[in-house]
Amino acid sequence: MQAEAGHLLPGALDPVGGFRDRFLKACWGEETDCTPVWFMRQAGRYLPEYRALRESWSLLEICRNPELAAVATLQPLRRADLDAAILFSDLTLPLLGMGVSLEVREEVGPVVDPPLRSPGDLKRLGSLDLEGIGFLAEAIRLLRGELQVPLIGFAGAPFTLASYMVEGVPSRDFARTRSLLLQDPGTWEGLMERLAEAVLEFLLFQIKAGVQAVQLFDTWAGVLSARDYAERVLPHLERIVRGLDGAGVPRILFATGSGHLLPLLGSLGAEVVSVDWRVPLDAAGRELGGRVRALQGNLDPAALAGPPEVAEERTLEVLRSAAELPGHVFNTGHGLLPWTPPENVSRVVELVHARTAGRRR
Repeated sequence: MQAEAGHLLPGALDPVGGFRDRFLKACWGEETDCTPVWFMRQAGRYLPEYRALRESWSLLEICRNPELAAVATLQPLRRADLDAAILFSDLTLPLLGMGVSLEVREEVGPVVDPPLRSPGDLKRLGSLDLEGIGFLAEAIRLLRGELQVPLIGFAGAPFTLASYMVEGVPSRDFARTRSLLLQDPGTWEGLMERLAEAVLEFLLFQIKAGVQAVQLFDTWAGVLSARDYAERVLPHLERIVRGLDGAGVPRILFATGSGHLLPLLGSLGAEVVSVDWRVPLDAAGRELGGRVRALQGNLDPAALAGPPEVAEERTLEVLRSAAELPGHVFNTGHGLLPWTPPENVSRVVELVHARTAGRRR
């Protein structure tokens, strides 16, 4: 497979000028020449060239092949003047590296069989096998040789990974996960401790390989109350964030539906908190009270997937809401939708750059 993919990488991105660091500057709260832009799931199903890759390779096959992962990472940067690339990977890779029986099914998502729901099930969970994810380091090496913008690494946060393991199949309300958290705190704590250790190792591995920022996706955290999140999740997230102290890269926290959790997320010491579209950025800034260096977000992905005039109107609304923030990284409030017109992505990037040019923060 590697030999078949080899011809895809050379010339994947034609460098123009030197390295552009406005994304990193914004994350650190430093002055930038304009607002930086990148999008969650910017490499994915909305791109016809990515769909062409998927005709021959599964998602996990692409993740495990360094050259294919590099190609998928670079595809959106050929179309739009994005200020950062995010490593093409999957939230579930740490689980696979811990021996979890997991399959990513098309149009379904992660399926864990058997799920983990009892103290005895914890015995099936091993330590993260770093040798088994060496393909990530090679993909990062390839990308750093091609990119003229920063490369973002990422991981799923312990609660989100736990929810995949406990539910077994994708869920809307995560009732089994919430039940385990409340009814069997011993098993829950054992699971979260192991996942926090693995996620921290996973992120440090990526940083050592060369990523220049990391994002923690606590995608499903919004299903929890603030009390349950503070008592049963936050200490494990804090362990990861603190474990990255001194790593020299900005840390971004993201959770959907997390307006009620913003003060908790802001207490962890990460440089950036990513906000979804449900909370205006100016309101989120007041809620966070200056405890982060920048906010990220928060265009509704549905707006970007609609008519160009809707995408433009909502983009300008986000920029107005972010005007008084100490730092801002423009992004969607969740991943790009599969039916997003690629030309809308390019137009919004150009619009953000043009409207914020010369604005020093």
